[in-house]
Amino acid sequence: MRSSTGELLAISDLHVAMSENADIVRKLRPRTEHDWLLVAGDVAERSDQIEWALGLLAERFEKVVWVPGNHDLWTTEPDSLQLRGEARYHELVRRCRELGVVTPEDEFPVWTGRGGPVTVVPLFVGYDYTFFPKGASTKEEALALAHEAGVVCTDEYLLHPDPHPTRDAWCRARLEYSERRLAECDPQLPTVLVNHYPLVREPTDVLWYPEFAQWCGTVRTADWHLRHRAAAVIYGHLHIPRTTFHDGVRFEEVSIGYPREWKRRGLPDDVLRPVFPEV
Repeated sequence: MRSSTGELLAISDLHVAMSENADIVRKLRPRTEHDWLLVAGDVAERSDQIEWALGLLAERFEKVVWVPGNHDLWTTEPDSLQLRGEARYHELVRRCRELGVVTPEDEFPVWTGRGGPVTVVPLFVGYDYTFFPKGASTKEEALALAHEAGVVCTDEYLLHPDPHPTRDAWCRARLEYSERRLAECDPQLPTVLVNHYPLVREPTDVLWYPEFAQWCGTVRTADWHLRHRAAAVIYGHLHIPRTTFHDGVRFEEVSIGYPREWKRRGLPDDVLRPVFPEV
């Protein structure tokens, strides 16, 4: 297997509809000509902005891998693409393929640069409301608590699950699909799992509003980092960039977030996170 001299880098939650975030993306550059970039969702709400950002990055990096975030899947009035649910997702996949961007529907690439070889696994696994807030043991109770607290994700209004009856039904379908794809991976290679949402619940324990956790994943992926030999797990969504360890596996939350958030905490000189910083 040929070894590359490049670096595997990651970022998420670009939110390029905000001009200050678009400026950050314009400045992103690889460190070497062989670098790959993992984009863990929430590029933008409008399809043309998603295309612009991923197209720009695809021109600069040897390979770009994208997984959808919830904002990418919203159907909003300003967007010329008015498809909903699965139809919208598959249209974004089609456009990514035209740009040469790898999606969860494509063959999983093997990274052979620093930290490799590993199979890079882009996942589209949503949420099923099973990250219950305290006091809830069902989806209905969890949603009721969120409404009482005034903490309701915009997905409830803009992320349509068509043709599935609910977002959690779509999540279950994606779980089954992803399990089949993961079973096809080379069992001799470790993986880098890339998903918009954390695969374990623990990262949501620091949320200011615990009711929001129900829109952040599913308990059904709690052991995927072990079952599927993860060398690292990359995710976003929480807008709380940090490194945590679960069962000895490193989890990297790699989001930029909104300007009001990154201005408060400050941005590093290089917002691209190396997947294998210690190698």
